[in-house]
Amino acid sequence: MAKAIRIERTGGPEVMQWVDVEVGAPGAGEVRIKQHAVGLNYIDVYFRTGHYPMPLPGGLGMEAAGVVTEVGAGVTRFKAGDRIAYVARPVGAYAEERVLPADALVKLPDAIGFDDAASAMLQGLTAQYLLRRTFRVEPGQTILIHAAAGGVGLFVCQWAKALGATVIGTVGSDEKAELAKAHGCDYPIVYTRENFTERVKEITNGAGVPVVYDSIGKDTYKGSLDCLAPLGYFVSFGSASGPLPPIEASEFANRGSLFFTRPTLFSYIAKREWLDAMATELFDVIASGKVKTNVRQRYALADVAQAHRALEGRKTTGSTVLIP
Repeated sequence: MAKAIRIERTGGPEVMQWVDVEVGAPGAGEVRIKQHAVGLNYIDVYFRTGHYPMPLPGGLGMEAAGVVTEVGAGVTRFKAGDRIAYVARPVGAYAEERVLPADALVKLPDAIGFDDAASAMLQGLTAQYLLRRTFRVEPGQTILIHAAAGGVGLFVCQWAKALGATVIGTVGSDEKAELAKAHGCDYPIVYTRENFTERVKEITNGAGVPVVYDSIGKDTYKGSLDCLAPLGYFVSFGSASGPLPPIEASEFANRGSLFFTRPTLFSYIAKREWLDAMATELFDVIASGKVKTNVRQRYALADVAQAHRALEGRKTTGSTVLIP
């Protein structure tokens, strides 16, 4: 028997239970994995609380890295002993071992460690699609990223800087401002004492920015729109402070024909060739040293409730991994 985290009802961190599970052999097109590191992400909180519904009882967790231990019939891409990583549905990465479709996995280069991969699949691939596909950042542009010292934020700051952009980021404390600045954020704004909209206008000499990447939601929505230049992109990829209010089309028309999008990673990796290309670009930029993964917290998987409390309390920076 292997161990895994399961929930029988939605609620606070206390609903997560460390239990024995039967993993079973992989079926056709599947592989069995022994996991070495599991990523922690805010989407896990959404599933745990019921903000994102899922069948119960069930597991939690979207990403992990480990080693293939067994392959099912028809699997030719992987073999036992291969190092792999994934970000995949159904949720259930909070586990020592797991069976998944082979199509969900990518091979892990030797240069990338398990902890780094487990912290990078969701957050790093999110940064990839935000910067290279949703709004393709070009040299000389100025962008705004909220939660710049968070997991996705630090990926975005470093990657955007490597692309030649100027990076403005919001953070919650002076300590987080220093962290963001050390990772490519040119203008960290401490939102607890500064009006980020006014600061963005000052920094851009009133022009605004062509794109805002917003994972906060309700608390930053109107201010983010006011930061945009005409024809700018409001990219809402999370709602840590709560869901956005009802969207009024006039909000976007009156500010200069703005664009609105609510992207999800799983739309961008829906095709195998998309996933492979994105993962290759991510692993290459990490291996080059231009982007570092920033695993700043580690918890035993059995202690995941502590990790969730720290994440929800905004006490974490960078990425957090859970060790089975």
